[in-house]
Amino acid sequence: MIRRFLMITMVLASVSTIHAQPSRKHDLEFPALSSVWDEAIPLGNGMVGALVWQKESKLRFSLDRADIWDMRPMAGLHREEFSYKWVQGQVEKKDYKPVQQYLDGPYDKEPAPSKIPAGALEFDVPASLKVRSVHLSLESALSSVVWDNGMVLKTFVHATEPVGWFRFENVADNFVPDLIAPKYQGVVKEGERASSVVGNDLARLGYKQGTINRGDNTITYLQEGWGGFKYEITVQWKTGKKGTLEGVWSISSQYPDKAASVPSATLVKNAVSRGYDKDFASHVTWWKNFWSKSALHVPDERLEKQWYLEQYKFGAAARRGAPPISLQAVWTADHGRIPPWKGDFHHDLNTQLSYWPAYSGNHLEEALGYLDHLDENLENYKRYTKMYFGTEGLAVPGVTTLDGTEMGGWIQYSLSPTVSSWLAHHYYLQWRYSMDRDLLKKRSYPWVKEVCTFLEKITAIGADGKRKLPISSSPEINDNRLEAWFPQNTNYDLSLMKFAFAAGAELAIELGEKEEAAHWNEILGQFGDYAVSENNELMFSPSMPYNQSHRHFSHLMAIHPLGLIKWEDGPKAQTLITNSLALLDKIGPDWWCGYSYSWLGNMKARAKDGKGAAEALTTFARAFCLPNSFHVNGDQTKSGLSKFTYRPFTLEGNFAFAAGLQEMLIQSYAGFIEIMPAIPENWQNVSFDQLRTEGAFLVSAKRTGGKITEVKIKADKDGVTTIKLPFKKWEAKAAKNITTRVSEQGFLELKCKQGGTITLLGI
Repeated sequence: MIRRFLMITMVLASVSTIHAQPSRKHDLEFPALSSVWDEAIPLGNGMVGALVWQKESKLRFSLDRADIWDMRPMAGLHREEFSYKWVQGQVEKKDYKPVQQYLDGPYDKEPAPSKIPAGALEFDVPASLKVRSVHLSLESALSSVVWDNGMVLKTFVHATEPVGWFRFENVADNFVPDLIAPKYQGVVKEGERASSVVGNDLARLGYKQGTINRGDNTITYLQEGWGGFKYEITVQWKTGKKGTLEGVWSISSQYPDKAASVPSATLVKNAVSRGYDKDFASHVTWWKNFWSKSALHVPDERLEKQWYLEQYKFGAAARRGAPPISLQAVWTADHGRIPPWKGDFHHDLNTQLSYWPAYSGNHLEEALGYLDHLDENLENYKRYTKMYFGTEGLAVPGVTTLDGTEMGGWIQYSLSPTVSSWLAHHYYLQWRYSMDRDLLKKRSYPWVKEVCTFLEKITAIGADGKRKLPISSSPEINDNRLEAWFPQNTNYDLSLMKFAFAAGAELAIELGEKEEAAHWNEILGQFGDYAVSENNELMFSPSMPYNQSHRHFSHLMAIHPLGLIKWEDGPKAQTLITNSLALLDKIGPDWWCGYSYSWLGNMKARAKDGKGAAEALTTFARAFCLPNSFHVNGDQTKSGLSKFTYRPFTLEGNFAFAAGLQEMLIQSYAGFIEIMPAIPENWQNVSFDQLRTEGAFLVSAKRTGGKITEVKIKADKDGVTTIKLPFKKWEAKAAKNITTRVSEQGFLELKCKQGGTITLLGI
């Protein structure tokens, strides 16, 4: 009895002391500064960001602010032919070149609208000094550089204020920062127009070069952009005793049709009055709270470190009060060009994947910034819906500017009718993981209802008695050719429409709207089955099997992320999932991107394939990330993992990776909580702390010696949940405001009051 008591006490103690913060082994450490911008040390707070690296002989901070945009309308897009019905007619006539010319072409042809870079700080560190070490502490979001003479740089972007600080210590030679403006003027050589992957020359924007004013210890740069937009950078510094150089920088933006924001000079002045030490203390407090939300430990050091790096980047890129995560967030390319794909908001995969880890990772507050942005632009989306589709309800462009305005591009996806359905999934997840009834009533259901209203109006029942879109597509199958349109619902569009109406019915019932729920269920029942091959594999569409390697697993949306086809549904669903994933492996990864491997890791986890999930995530981390952990689309090992070997930096693959590891450790989408449903057998010792589940439960668990030994559950709200027991024999300890009932063999029902806790121990 005494020995057993001591064992339980030791287990409880070990779980409670799991990494509450990341440790040194998770940090970025290098022997020298990077010589290229996309391998720099990243700092940020969702609104402003910096990349610390060395450009030629200068120490460089590439500065960015998320709302610095050229917002001019896409030239040539909004013409008479800007109409879904007109496109449908061209598809039916098989005369598609005008569509490509009028609606696809402007995106590649025009330099704007686009995210634009802000500028940079440079320090002319004496050439005789050599860097000894470069370090990024994830725990404190502080970057430090040490030179061989003992000089040290400490720099951070404040967690909540739009400012960045730098402090040099042990400075022997006098040097001060210089502010470097982007080259908005210059000669654009004819024939050197770059593709959207690389980015166009900044000079194509046609700006007059901004002004730089230098004072004794300040520099201010003011740049005017299109339509009266302006942004300003201010840096101020001082030299102190004992060889210190300390300074602060900030960026502000001003749009003529919006309320004036606080100028950068004022932001810097306020920061100086607070001081470096006080700002650093409040900065660390925010990050300490962020890291307290969840933690994990797995025996694969590469995967564990990558997860912590992804959590760090999410904390640096996602914040309420700032724009949501775009392709590059607050780290716009510093290469003298417009950023890849204009740094825009791609809602045909990129923004959605970026927020996948927020839910089970217990970062709902940061994820709300995504919904805030969508709600803020609601009326603009409705304008677009009426203009392009000619109907009421809610559609969202697949590629948008800062305020949600459509930008064109390959319109099968940039103007897809089901984009708002995929976005509705995030409103649904925010509700399911928070159980916030105010959000349900005021935000989640209203959004889903508007989406359902639109989809009902744009679809019709065909000759076969099934409801369908007039023309359908599947990102980005057959690129932007005529053949990218299908006369029957693709599995991509079908799964998103089925999800929208199912969610509409579920949320309506939750709010007591029985008639609306019945109506959405009636519409849901009018859709046909998924297109499945003779070999029981999901197809792109009824007329096209999965017969080509492709980066976007659009045909598998029903498996993940939507969870409409569940492993838990039984043998039929399991066969369909197994065969569909096996076909992915058989066709191969020739034209996959890094995010494809991250997504595959999530799907393998849903299929309870821990070994396969770990292999996919390992491939992502090993081959598709730069040394600073940035995902760059192509296979950097050039070892045949993809025929893409380029390196445009985008973030969605990073965050989908984090979600994949979390899927391996906990799942709750199927109506019950499952602990470590997809981990490799050789992962003997695994633990996690405060991962969140649907129903608003926080779960911690530990596996020791190949067996799960403890599960602790805390209820964030009143509610009932079911857990699939991970032990053959067990006992409950320390139950508070939670009652238990064995609902069926191997499952335990928990009825919880808010704040209730229970610990289940394997015996």
